Amino acid sequence: MALTTSPETPLPVGEVSRLIGGWIDRLGAVWVEGQITQLSRRPGAGVVFLTLRDPSYDISVSVTCYRQVFDAIADVVGEGARVVVHAKPEWYAPRGQLSLRAAEIRPVGVGELLARLEQLKKTLAAEGLFAPERKEPLPFLPQLIGLVCGRASAAERDVLENARHRWPAVRFEVRNVPVQGVHAVAQVVQAVKELDELEEVDVIVVARGGGSVEDLLPFSDEQLVRAVASCRTPVVSAIGHEPDTPLLDYVADLRASTPTDAAKKVVPDVGEEYERVRQLRDRARRCVRAHVEREERGLAHALARPCMEDPHRMVDERADHVASLLDRARRTLRHHLDRADSEVSHTHARVVALSPAATLRRGYAVLQKADGHVVRGPAEVTADEALRARVAEGEFTVRVDT
Repeated sequence: MALTTSPETPLPVGEVSRLIGGWIDRLGAVWVEGQITQLSRRPGAGVVFLTLRDPSYDISVSVTCYRQVFDAIADVVGEGARVVVHAKPEWYAPRGQLSLRAAEIRPVGVGELLARLEQLKKTLAAEGLFAPERKEPLPFLPQLIGLVCGRASAAERDVLENARHRWPAVRFEVRNVPVQGVHAVAQVVQAVKELDELEEVDVIVVARGGGSVEDLLPFSDEQLVRAVASCRTPVVSAIGHEPDTPLLDYVADLRASTPTDAAKKVVPDVGEEYERVRQLRDRARRCVRAHVEREERGLAHALARPCMEDPHRMVDERADHVASLLDRARRTLRHHLDRADSEVSHTHARVVALSPAATLRRGYAVLQKADGHVVRGPAEVTADEALRARVAEGEFTVRVDT
């Protein structure tokens, strides 16, 4: 139950410690898994002191056990080993310290570790962390490479020397961290995140040499796998040798079998690229030369055609034909004009012969009334009516006589 306290009625430290101890005493025994980071076995002492650490979350707790409990596994367990402890929480009131009193300690075997890793692998794969579509392609020529490796390790030397041998201008941002042991996971994760936050880093290589299954366990840690999965920068896994496959290999954008292989895959070989450029240049030169030669042959073939050797030849060959057609056209047009002229003359003669003027010239006259009406019969006129007589040479007035 919650305690009622105030500035006027505070609890003494001893009382608080006693209450905490009472609450902890009511807790039952639990099975705890962790990694031994410190081991104290003083000669003649009946109690062994351990520090048990969770490598994924950087949390430690003190463990005590009777000597005979630890002696049962002393030959197979040491600092850095993973163990499962059956213990009951205890509270040491004088110093306000929490610890575990172990009644049984069991080492975690390789087979059990591999089974757990396989289960974790299935879980992470089901979440899609290993999906191929999540993987990013590596840049062709990274300007700055982030390298996470052990200090002065063979892996660091292999990556740096091989990469600079292949491309001397390449630059590295190196983070030296523990690559095995209790502090490996936290520091590798921190190094990867630091390099991922640097905008100028184009690719990150996590490298380590070979080792036992226990040595490579930090690179199968769930925290590291998720950290790499969330990176925006492509990550290359170069852990151990070809048969070694920690979970980092599955989540990384590219797996390299060894640190040397990582150097070969991350940067191109300057000699190979120079040779490729030379080959492409020679190929381009051959293509251009072949194209020019083909066009020259086509131009020579075109110039060899008769129309190109003597451009006026075609005109000259067609000149007589054009002249013949022109003469024929003129004769045809002249014939049509002559025939039309004859028809016009004949028509004119017929028109003249049939015209009233010709009749008048033969002595005939046309009588018209004052209103211009032509007189066609005697009944159309009256006595003393003035009429106009029209003859070939002119006209005059006449009067009707009854």
